[in-house]
Amino acid sequence: MAKYLLVYYGGQMDTNPDPKVVEKAMAVWSKWFAALGKAVVDMGAPTQPGRLVTKSGVKSTGAKPVAGYTILQAGSLDAAIAMAKSHPDIAEGMQVAVYPLAPME
Repeated sequence: MAKYLLVYYGGQMDTNPDPKVVEKAMAVWSKWFAALGKAVVDMGAPTQPGRLVTKSGVKSTGAKPVAGYTILQAGSLDAAIAMAKSHPDIAEGMQVAVYPLAPME
């Protein structure tokens, strides 16, 4: 099975730092991870605002920062997309980009 990187943009935790909202969101994420089972290779983590390093210097990552990531394994890109579509925070405005990871063996 191939591995896929899910990159999250937006969502409740990105827009509301209230601990009760974060706790509720984490419970929803935990339930989603449990439903995916062994497909979850790395649950990942939320991210903090970052910086973009280029040959001309360091700058802001832009208006659409990454909110977090997850690594899944699936039989195909379509299967990984189907798993991403099942994420409950998509209904709350989160966007999920799905990238196939090239094997490095």
